[in-house]
Amino acid sequence: MIALIIGMLVTLVVTLVGTPMLIRLVHRLHYGQYIRQDGPKSHQVKRGTPTLGGVVINLAILLGWASSALYRYLHMGDVPSWSAVLVLFAMISMGLLGFIDDFAKVRKKQSEGLTVRGKFIGQFIFATIYAVLALIIPTKSGFPSAQAGMSFIERPFFSFEFAGRVVAIILFVVWVNFLMTAWTNAVNLTDGLDGLAAGSSMIAFTGYGVIAFWESYHLKGAGHSGYAYAVSDPLDLTIIAVCAAVACIGFLWYNTNPATIFMGDTGSLALGGLFAALSIATHTEFLAVILGGLYVIEAMSDVIQVGYFKATHKRVFKMAPIHHHFELCGWQESKVVVRFWMIELMFVLIALVIFYGDWVTRSGLLFG
Repeated sequence: MIALIIGMLVTLVVTLVGTPMLIRLVHRLHYGQYIRQDGPKSHQVKRGTPTLGGVVINLAILLGWASSALYRYLHMGDVPSWSAVLVLFAMISMGLLGFIDDFAKVRKKQSEGLTVRGKFIGQFIFATIYAVLALIIPTKSGFPSAQAGMSFIERPFFSFEFAGRVVAIILFVVWVNFLMTAWTNAVNLTDGLDGLAAGSSMIAFTGYGVIAFWESYHLKGAGHSGYAYAVSDPLDLTIIAVCAAVACIGFLWYNTNPATIFMGDTGSLALGGLFAALSIATHTEFLAVILGGLYVIEAMSDVIQVGYFKATHKRVFKMAPIHHHFELCGWQESKVVVRFWMIELMFVLIALVIFYGDWVTRSGLLFG
């Protein structure tokens, strides 16, 4: 528990102190955000707002976890787990891709950075590295960092091992690439209003912190009653998830409407990659669809809008993603943001009830 508190405090301090320092640096370098011309006209006043705020978010999470890991090593001799390192690799690698995209935007002085092809290639490389290492690197717990299959909670309902190890690895790489692409794009689409992505991510990662902590308390071989999870080093995953939530809280202090800095793709792609990796590491890939329900709504609204327009040349929403639709309906930006936070909180609570209900059922306590 002390290690968790240390991680939270370090993360919060780094975010609260580092963000204004970054704002001053970005102002000095004239690295302001360029607003897309096809967005709401009211957003044009945000042009020039400092971006690259995701740099501080990533650094705060990394330093928060590292300080916690150092404390555990010095006091208990615990060595950092490969599961944690790989999850952080997913976050940092996707954040690096986002940084390149953000940097290209400010250098070219436009709202378009990396090409779709370039971003896809980058995501494919990093996601593939994560997928392969998560399957083959042995862990100190004896449980794999990932399992070659699709899981709702814990046990795969579809295993990739049906045709041998090599095929399982190939299918798992495809699966991980899908998850990384889906979640990074979903969080990126959510990052369209001041505080929307930061606030909803704070709520989502808090949910994952609760799930990972419960798994660590009921880890297979730990001797606790009830159903036990074969998850690799969930306590490390708990610390990372909580540090991510705290980093979003600290960043939100400067990102709430009117924002004095944006997280940019550096932050949104990193948070999306971290969310995807946590779903894989905790064996909850399909529960994540509920846990990150707001992200799903945002992404699906964009898919529906584009698909319907190509088929009929008509629009379902006034503008996509859906948060812009409500803006154009007359809602103030702050009202949209707060209500969307409430929606995400509802999804997280539903996911936690389902997760706990699954544990109760598997433990035989439902009718006992």
